[in-house]
Amino acid sequence: MVTEIRLPVACQWLPENLDWDTQKHLVAPGDTITTDTGIMLGCGTYMGDEKVIASVTGFVERVNKLICVKAVKTRYNGEVADIVVGRITEVQQKQWKVETNSRLDSVLLLSSMKLPGGQLRRRSSEDELARRNFLWEGDLMTAEVREVFSDGAVSLHTRSLKYGKLGQGVLVQVSPSLVKRQKTPFHDLPCGASVILGNNGFIWIYPTPEQREEEAEDFIASLEPESLLVISQLWNCIVFLLAQKMMLFDTSLLYNYEAFLSHPIKDILKPEIMEEIVTET
Repeated sequence: MVTEIRLPVACQWLPENLDWDTQKHLVAPGDTITTDTGIMLGCGTYMGDEKVIASVTGFVERVNKLICVKAVKTRYNGEVADIVVGRITEVQQKQWKVETNSRLDSVLLLSSMKLPGGQLRRRSSEDELARRNFLWEGDLMTAEVREVFSDGAVSLHTRSLKYGKLGQGVLVQVSPSLVKRQKTPFHDLPCGASVILGNNGFIWIYPTPEQREEEAEDFIASLEPESLLVISQLWNCIVFLLAQKMMLFDTSLLYNYEAFLSHPIKDILKPEIMEEIVTET
């Protein structure tokens, strides 16, 4: 039996004489990165036998004399001012525990949360008793990293109206290393849906609200069929980009969506069509 395999484009081999600084090196644990002893060691590296050796699987990044390895698949390491999407796992006396794809649960203090309507006042005992009215176990929310503790745990805050409880939508979990860092993770796409590209690898896809000011207070009970179709298509676009280990940001997602629409729905899940869509992106 003969099996035919169709590639989207002809394979192109990279020349071996590329400069070290211009190509992205993929290394595995134990691989030698460089023998230059004047290099500063960053995360994912260690010194052995006068050689810089990788301790994780990932891409080598170099900034002046600092060398580090950015892991392909890793947990989220919080940084101050990061925007994250998380899920409430526990309601405690004066705080919430939040799952943010990190090694430890993050913490959202009652004093660091905005009240309904964006009120700014001291939290009272009534607010403490009514904390389940604000966020319940299993609720999804978006927040900003306020502080990173020595053990790696993260403290969050939602003092702005653009943060808080999320309504109807779809959550996609990816590796944080594949989410490109940008000035803002909130993107309204022209296809009729919006995405929140959390720095922790949680991506939230939801219908674009008609009035941005009412987004924090209104909860959409049901989605229109058109919105469900666009959300499902964007979900597939993210899956295609993940399969090829491509960076996720608003431009790559939008280009992938446009290439996605140019193919018949029945052929979308074929491996060769998926590769062709990513190649067009």
